[in-house]
Amino acid sequence: MEIEALIRAIPDFPISGILFRDITPLLKDKQGFRKAIDLFVERFAGRGIDHVVAIEARGYIIAAPIAYAIGAGFIPVRKPGKLPHDTLREEYALEYGTNTLEIHADAIGRGERVLVVDDVLATGGTAAATARLLDRLGASVEAFAFLIELTGLRGREALPGAEIVSFISY
Repeated sequence: MEIEALIRAIPDFPISGILFRDITPLLKDKQGFRKAIDLFVERFAGRGIDHVVAIEARGYIIAAPIAYAIGAGFIPVRKPGKLPHDTLREEYALEYGTNTLEIHADAIGRGERVLVVDDVLATGGTAAATARLLDRLGASVEAFAFLIELTGLRGREALPGAEIVSFISY
């Protein structure tokens, strides 16, 4: 089965006018989930990635097994107030509002190579905020990788000059 067939569209979630791409059927399908993770691993293994940085929350589900498989550390980027140590924070725009992300101030050393992973690239606001956090830490962002890209929202434009990989486009 193709992994795209395991992603369902939910209209008007979380608010009216949004077509949400739900990956939970993919996550529960053991073969589909493995195939999805393998896409990332095949693309990024052997690239000398020090850390896989994941964006809360579905990004964690995808990024943790990728980090394990490629021999990298795992760094969470979270919503405010969830990390217990000193943090850096960035505000960003969503398709339907604004939010803030945080990362531990000591999460990554200068020059360490990171792969940023999330489930969906939409407007690019979340990924761009993560990029700004990583830039402040001195990380070298090797690539951004997404399971799904919503091309009509032009999220790539928020990440100029970055390597962007997505495996499914809508």
